[in-house]
Amino acid sequence: MRAYPYTTKTPADLRSPRHYLTWLGTLQLSTLVGGLLYGILWMMAQALSPLVIGKAIDAGIVGHNMDALWFWGAVLLGLALLQAVTATLRHRMAVSNFLQAMLRTNQLIGKKVAHSGEALTRTLATGEIVTAASYDAARIGQLFDITARLTGSIVAYLAVSAMVAAIHGPLGLTVLIGVPLLGALLTFVVKPLQKRQAAQREATGKMSAVGADTVAGLRVLRGIGGERIFVDRYRQRSQLSRLEGNRVASSVATLDAAQLLIAGVFSVFFTWIGAGLAVEQQITAGELISLYGFAAFLVSPIRVGSEAINAVIRGMVGSRKVIGILGTKDLVSDGDAAAPIAGSVLRDGASGVELHPGALTALVCADPGLSAAVAKRMGRFDDAESAEVRWGAVPITELPLAAVRSRIAFSPAEPQLFTGPLRHGLDPHGKHQDQAIWEAIELASGADILDAIDGGLDHEVDERGRSFSGGQRQRLALARAVLTEAEVLLLVEPSSAVDAHTEQRIAKGLAEARGGAAQPQHSTLVVTASPLMLGVMDHVIFMPRTGAPVMGSHSELMATQAEYHTVVVRSE
Repeated sequence: MRAYPYTTKTPADLRSPRHYLTWLGTLQLSTLVGGLLYGILWMMAQALSPLVIGKAIDAGIVGHNMDALWFWGAVLLGLALLQAVTATLRHRMAVSNFLQAMLRTNQLIGKKVAHSGEALTRTLATGEIVTAASYDAARIGQLFDITARLTGSIVAYLAVSAMVAAIHGPLGLTVLIGVPLLGALLTFVVKPLQKRQAAQREATGKMSAVGADTVAGLRVLRGIGGERIFVDRYRQRSQLSRLEGNRVASSVATLDAAQLLIAGVFSVFFTWIGAGLAVEQQITAGELISLYGFAAFLVSPIRVGSEAINAVIRGMVGSRKVIGILGTKDLVSDGDAAAPIAGSVLRDGASGVELHPGALTALVCADPGLSAAVAKRMGRFDDAESAEVRWGAVPITELPLAAVRSRIAFSPAEPQLFTGPLRHGLDPHGKHQDQAIWEAIELASGADILDAIDGGLDHEVDERGRSFSGGQRQRLALARAVLTEAEVLLLVEPSSAVDAHTEQRIAKGLAEARGGAAQPQHSTLVVTASPLMLGVMDHVIFMPRTGAPVMGSHSELMATQAEYHTVVVRSE
């Protein structure tokens, strides 16, 4: 299957669904134009067929002219072949339009999620984002799918009006005016359908959010016996979504019935008028057959118009949801300041914590949340929170994001492992040979993990690494962090879920890999209160409840800072 280019830029104007859909259309203009062309040829081949049949009857059968009959028969065969070829090409273009619009929307949502991170989850539920990527993107694709058939139907309707007018002027005018008027009657069904579509989308999003929340917290729910409560919540949301879906189905059924009724009434009326003209000998028998064929054909444009209305409503509702995601304000913005030289000091002005190159630094606080917040600010995940962080002489918020992400690595206390081969999860950029990956795992005291799984580095990691224990995930995440070879490495509680012997080996390996002798221009911050980790640190920064941070070695702080002594002993 053809690979579509990845969309790297979001639309500049996100004011309305119309702007977003127009922007998407410009990205796939060639296939849209191709679809329109084939759609017009396909519908015109159908529209001309009744005219050719009428000519064959008048000239060949009524006129007893076999040559004329063979000629018009050959023309009809040519139209059938043209219809078959253009139907295939039109369908191919329509599917291409559908896939491009859907996949590009998914690409934009994925890019937004990867770039914005917490900015989305602060304002939107996870289920809403998942529903937008799966449900709304498909609805937008369906809107682009139907453009070829809709354009062909409009052109064919105008052509049929002209052909009917050539047979009987007033009747042609009736077709030209009557079809749009009858189609306008569908607006009485469209308005409630639009409201119900929006209500169903809201209900589906809330149901997905409850489902995602329940699955994410399933272990906790089982621990407190709360499964039934959340099952009942999901059942309620599901029932609301079902009821909204029934209302939508009712409106869709009414719309389908209305368009069939309108098309049927119009066909009967049109054929009745034509029959009267034939009886009065104002038109020929062939022209009567053509009029009947035109009446039968006009059912198709009316049906396509009805389907297009439904697709437009769904596409507009879906694109409005996508715009809500893409329009979420990012927590970080790209700067253009020159990146600092290697070995520059990273300083958090809010706490006074400084990281100097060539040293392992530990950060200890009575409140672990405060010390973790310092590391997170230094990692720059929210420009508002990181406003007082400077790297060298430059505020970190003014630096290009690419420079920050490539030179500063942050590993949280509860790291995530991603699905796929373990090798790719530990070294996503593929910069290291297997030997280097093995050494990083050894450093993190994780050799036993590889011994216990099938495939070694080729082992397929389950979703979120659920097959690994908490301690195993921590050690694998530490190996991943070391493999980044980042100039600044920020580790939050990297050994809180392992036993003391394993933690001691981790501390020794970390000191060997990231110590000043090994990496003179690199700096490492470890948020921990474990004495085993603190004992190998070059510097320990203690943040007391009141006053400025205090720096010293672990032994010095244990002897001089009573509050520090209490925090470490309590941790031990």
